[in-house]
Amino acid sequence: MDFIKKMFKKEETKKGNKSPQDEHRELLEKQKKVATKKKEPWVAVLDTQVNPENIKNGFFELDWNEYFVLKLRQEGYGYDGDPEEEIVDRWFKDLARNILEEQGQDTKADAGFINVTKIDKGKSEVS
Repeated sequence: MDFIKKMFKKEETKKGNKSPQDEHRELLEKQKKVATKKKEPWVAVLDTQVNPENIKNGFFELDWNEYFVLKLRQEGYGYDGDPEEEIVDRWFKDLARNILEEQGQDTKADAGFINVTKIDKGKSEVS
């Protein structure tokens, strides 16, 4: 369990220095801006956390651009008027089911639930 705690522990930084997590977020933000300027779909995982008391629970913080949502709409994940978070949620659930199926796992097994919380435009926390 200590391994998991260490893996997700925020690193302490000296005043003025950026943590690896902050540097990672800045890099992803630059990638998002480049993709958006090129009108290309872009999605990334900003953060992942695991509940040390219940390893089955945790969350992914996702970020995406408008062209990713447009691509999902074109692929049948949403319609005009559907909130971006719902469209991305449908895709993420589908992705998770596909991964389980590829690994020969039961997609109907008790794995908890998926909850999506909107953080701000283009960002959600999936737990």
